Amino acid sequence: MAWEARNGRGRYYTRSKRLNGRVVREYVGCGPMAESAAEADQVQREQVWAEKDKFKALRQQDQEMDDLVSSFGSVSEQLAKAALLLAGFKQHKLGEWRRCRERTYNG
Repeated sequence: MAWEARNGRGRYYTRSKRLNGRVVREYVGCGPMAESAAEADQVQREQVWAEKDKFKALRQQDQEMDDLVSSFGSVSEQLAKAALLLAGFKQHKLGEWRRCRERTYNG
């Protein structure tokens, strides 16, 4: 999407497109038709940028929600561990929770 001037002649408008992995320039023209094509391309680019901005904002919100869920998960895990410890359980080698044996002391 560029206005070009070659060999000192007037300006003309071209579009760049990717075709089969290669960039191909498409000659649009000069004069009023090229002006309107350039304006239409600019409007389309702005719409694409707006969509990208919306997508970035949604990704940011998604990341914030992931962080909240993660912090909630770690807090709930700590609460569960505390409840199990208070109920007389201990965590075994492989992460299993087992009830502690009651010890009796003969004194």
